[in-house]
Amino acid sequence: MQEYDVLIVGGGPGGLTAGMYSARAELNVLCIEKMIPGGQIVNTELVEDYPGFESISGSELAKKIENHAIKFGLKITTDSVNKIKLDGRYRIVEGDNDSYKAKAVIVGTGGQPRLLGVAGEKEFSGKGVSYCAICDGAFFKDQVIAVAGGGDAAVEEGIYLTKFGSKVYIIHRRNQLRAQKIIQKRAFDNPKIEFIWDSVVEKVNGGDTIDSIDIKNVKTGEVTNLKIGALFPFIGFVPNSDIFDFDVKKDESGYIITNDYMQTIVEGVYAIGDVRKQLCKQITNAVGDGTTAAVAADKYIEAWND
Repeated sequence: MQEYDVLIVGGGPGGLTAGMYSARAELNVLCIEKMIPGGQIVNTELVEDYPGFESISGSELAKKIENHAIKFGLKITTDSVNKIKLDGRYRIVEGDNDSYKAKAVIVGTGGQPRLLGVAGEKEFSGKGVSYCAICDGAFFKDQVIAVAGGGDAAVEEGIYLTKFGSKVYIIHRRNQLRAQKIIQKRAFDNPKIEFIWDSVVEKVNGGDTIDSIDIKNVKTGEVTNLKIGALFPFIGFVPNSDIFDFDVKKDESGYIITNDYMQTIVEGVYAIGDVRKQLCKQITNAVGDGTTAAVAADKYIEAWND
């Protein structure tokens, strides 16, 4: 088992930034990422709110951040982390391929889309139900597409899906969107988008693939059937925070609670980005969290070595 000063679990923008700052501080640091570096922004078509880039694809921005971190000496390995444990003053990270030992761990594991939890959703996952528009949108060219949700992700992905679909319905349980106003305006101005207000998806129907959904109006209780070729739910986020073999403080939704230094209630264990309880989930938040955690971990290790 190789020993490091800092282990970073998760190679999203926050994890890569933490790695860059740790490497610049001449710490022995390793970033463990289960897929490809960049996290969820790799699946984002366009990023328009990252300072310095008026418009850049998510994959391109991810690659730039990754290359910048590697330039300063960050090492990245591919592995899926199952558990983080305590071993005296050390922290042990157990993966599918190997186990790793460090004085400090920075957790940037992000999360995954929240499921609708309705009949037919799991059965038609990959058969018309998808949680990634940029991954699967092109499969539904000239078909009617439905999006469930009313936040930034739902509306942005709905706009993106108009590139492929003949029509895009955005189904929202309220009568107004939660998305940023600038994103709302683009959706309202798009002739391919139609909104279904005060409604939720009740059931997913089909044979070999999805062919319709049942929609319930939450005010009247009326259920209607909508013929579609694809459904993209974007109704929230579930943090990947169940990887600790010890207690860390979380809120009722499972988000890790930290102090201003990104430290959990356990010394030498930090949480950053979307897995951490905070006001909003933005790339800029993750990058700032990663910076703070790396600097805090460096100071912790200095004291640890004294």
